[in-house]
Amino acid sequence: MTLTPLTQNIHPDRGPTGIVEYEGNGGYLAVRDTLANLNPSEVLELIKEANLRGRGGAGFPTGMKWSFVPPDNHSGHRYLVANADEMEPGTFKDRLILEFDPHQLIEGMILSAYTISANIGYIFIRAEYHTAIRRLRQAIDEAKARHYLGTRILGSEFSFELHVHVSAGRYICGEETALLNSLEGKRATPRAKPPFPQVSGLWGRPTIVNNVETLCNIPHIVARGADWFKSLGKGVDAGTKLFGASGRVKHPGCWELPMGTSIREILEQHAGGMQDGYQFKGLLPGGASTDFLVSEHLDVAMEYESIMKAGSRMGTGTMIILDDRTCPVGMIANLEKFFARESCGFCTPCREGLPWVQQLLEGIEAGRGSVQDIEILERQSRFIGAIGNTHCAHAPGAIEPLVSGLKYFRDDFDAHIRNQRCHFKSGDA
Repeated sequence: MTLTPLTQNIHPDRGPTGIVEYEGNGGYLAVRDTLANLNPSEVLELIKEANLRGRGGAGFPTGMKWSFVPPDNHSGHRYLVANADEMEPGTFKDRLILEFDPHQLIEGMILSAYTISANIGYIFIRAEYHTAIRRLRQAIDEAKARHYLGTRILGSEFSFELHVHVSAGRYICGEETALLNSLEGKRATPRAKPPFPQVSGLWGRPTIVNNVETLCNIPHIVARGADWFKSLGKGVDAGTKLFGASGRVKHPGCWELPMGTSIREILEQHAGGMQDGYQFKGLLPGGASTDFLVSEHLDVAMEYESIMKAGSRMGTGTMIILDDRTCPVGMIANLEKFFARESCGFCTPCREGLPWVQQLLEGIEAGRGSVQDIEILERQSRFIGAIGNTHCAHAPGAIEPLVSGLKYFRDDFDAHIRNQRCHFKSGDA
């Protein structure tokens, strides 16, 4: 029984897995079997039954998302897009697959495209991923040479071409409709919904956008079945997940573990615990745009509903660890600076509100803060963080570290204002 399907071919010390090794380990067998024996609706039902939830952050059921694509009437192109932008601070899970097992993504995209009747695919990838871009393009050439891509794949009626599209940048491209605008050569501004991309997406055609890790699960589900996939999880959510940890831990990194693995296990066993001389203070469980959790949450399972009940979100599953010698005010100020800079600028609460939040936090950190500044931050947090007050979810996600930071680290904010300085920088912490 394969317990780590996503990383079974990944050996960083040996470089990327080429197509010969990938096929030798069973790669592309799912494509061969599916094109010969299954129709698209049968694959769709399999993905629904497996309860695969999107691994990009929202956790929306993948099969349900695909089912919103209208029936194929052969009236034009349909698109499948892999979101490989991965610009969430603290997140580096997709890069592991892109650099060391690119054929896994390609096979996942072929099967996904077949299921939704897409004939053109794009891998939308951030420009800084130079190694991944080069290896993906090489892998696509290898797949074409083996007739896994192109016209009438493996003699079937199904045709699919795949391209690598290098992003011009911007964190907002992680929002799927902003990504589609960017792919069309437009400004990366999120679109109003409805219509949703499944009906009217890239160039007005039916489009599915999925995260890299999500798509890489498809070949394994098709090859081994829904029951096998569900058996991999420890709790309610099915499958494995690429979890990560960064910060003052002894062994920062990325590991494939069962869904439902506890925060404590990831932090203490896989990341090796805190570095000598540092104590755990808190963490962002799924990248920078999630709420802080603290010591009382260490035994919470890393699965969507459990993390939500604890007051945060699973997000990307890559934890940013805050230690007792790092100023939480400074950390939050740094995050809000990033989010303010990365706003698309479309709506006022995000365009004007986030820079205001950044300015206030930087003033508090520098010793110029006042009690009124805290009141403004709390009011801004309630306004910006409310879903529906902004055009997309960028600002509500951006404000989550601040909302939870004021909840769990209020003493640190008050000390900055009372002493008119950062006590961490002065050595008093």
